[in-house]
Amino acid sequence: MSPRRGRFRFRRSGRAQLVLSTRQLATLVKAGMPLLRALRTVTEQLDPGPLRDVFGAVSNDVEAGVKLSEALSSHPRWFPPFYVNMVRAGEVGGLLDEILKRLAELMEKQARLRDRVKSALMYPAFVMVAAVGILLILMVFVVPTFLGMFTELGSNLPWPTLILITTCNVVRTWWWIVLLVLAALGALIRVFLQTPMGRRLADQAALAAPGFGSLVERIVVARFARTFGTLISSGVPILSALETVRATVTNVVIDDALQEVEHSLKVGESLAQPMERSGVFPPLVTRMVALGEETGQLDRMLMQVADSYEEEVEVQLAGLTQLLEPMLIVFVGGIVGFIVIAMFLPLMSLTKLLG
Repeated sequence: MSPRRGRFRFRRSGRAQLVLSTRQLATLVKAGMPLLRALRTVTEQLDPGPLRDVFGAVSNDVEAGVKLSEALSSHPRWFPPFYVNMVRAGEVGGLLDEILKRLAELMEKQARLRDRVKSALMYPAFVMVAAVGILLILMVFVVPTFLGMFTELGSNLPWPTLILITTCNVVRTWWWIVLLVLAALGALIRVFLQTPMGRRLADQAALAAPGFGSLVERIVVARFARTFGTLISSGVPILSALETVRATVTNVVIDDALQEVEHSLKVGESLAQPMERSGVFPPLVTRMVALGEETGQLDRMLMQVADSYEEEVEVQLAGLTQLLEPMLIVFVGGIVGFIVIAMFLPLMSLTKLLG
């Protein structure tokens, strides 16, 4: 048994394996290893799975005389347009090892930003799921024991108690209808969001939401600037780089603005002017882009914008998390308080009658 197979190894996700494989390929090519041999070596290092099969297919294509960029473009699920275009630029400029290194760094920073967002949202999501679970337990098992006693007494119940009784009866008797309605509503919303109108409305709402909208804007701008700057610094022509960046932007509003920028570039305008006219990009971004165009350091300015906005995203995420914690506590406490009040009001009425 080889040392590699006998050693205990953590299973990595496909995205993490791709980043690691890209960095390994850059190291091997820089060390002077022929490309095909480097691809075979990277393939052997991968865990069994889809990505290993993909790298094996790419190796076979390269062995058959296909360029690496063309071989990668046959697998768009694993190698997005920015990846393929950067590799193509590296092949043309003879800097494949440096381009692969930049690719690995770009994907690592994108993954780091994505993980920060996920980790910041994980705690509020966990609290909400726990709160809903606790409330369901109260409504199904605890509250009916007391409310049954109040109903048997036949006294006039206060409206909070009546609301609680009705809610408990609905949850216990018609729970399957509630689940069906929620599932149908979720499916309808999902289908609507997949339509052009639904996606546009959702993206506009995301950018306009108080507090949350500025966070979405910073995340999108940071990813745009990081990818665009990396492509330009790798030798990709600015129009090709912009087309590639558009393919990575998921917000329709930002994509429309970039489409206008692309059209303006084709007719001879600068990059900063249409970006400023769109009203989507913050003044800091447009001024840094204008300065980059004037000094011939557009890629450097875009990287600085990306660094700045990623730091702002981290700070804002921390602030939103701290703000959400007391809001969730108040929300859950308000519901539990309503249940307690609804249960104790009849007891107070009974005490007065018995007294």
